[in-house]
Amino acid sequence: MKKILVMAALAICSFANAQKGTILVGGNIGYTSDKTEYQFSEEKTNTFSFSPRVGYQFNDNWTVGGEFTVASSNDENTVREIKANAFKIGAFVRYSVPLSQTFSVFADMGAGFQNAKRKVYGSDDSYSKTKADGMYVGITPALFINMKKGFGLNFSIGGLGYETMDVENNGGDNSSFYFNFGQTFNIGISKNF
Repeated sequence: MKKILVMAALAICSFANAQKGTILVGGNIGYTSDKTEYQFSEEKTNTFSFSPRVGYQFNDNWTVGGEFTVASSNDENTVREIKANAFKIGAFVRYSVPLSQTFSVFADMGAGFQNAKRKVYGSDDSYSKTKADGMYVGITPALFINMKKGFGLNFSIGGLGYETMDVENNGGDNSSFYFNFGQTFNIGISKNF
């Protein structure tokens, strides 16, 4: 399925090379699916995210702007189900390198605030709810394909990052480092004005 999505994205996509003094408006849609099989059970996690962003290209290669992400996930096994909603708000810096008139590669570095709410439903009708706040920083390389008139499609297959979360009511402090190349697939569109 991932190969089909990548081939479809390549067939449909294109990007415009950004130019100095332009406004970048765009966003990504992401989906992650993990499945772990045990001897007598399995665990599945599905996550969907939407990340709009706006930036100003002050140089032929550099863009700076703001980003926002909303995400929803569902994690279930035979004992419990976890439903979570999260949001992030922050800033990003992008460095782009044109490879040709059609293709460019870029790396986004973003940092900001994040919040998450999680509900756990047990198979024994138990229920718990938690809330957490924290910060994030991440680097995501991606591909930009030039269509025409500033429209394009970008996609990535993971990144590198660090996150912290402080769970309310003495729920603990969590920090995580991730390196998820090849485990996620994000598609985005953008327009330079």
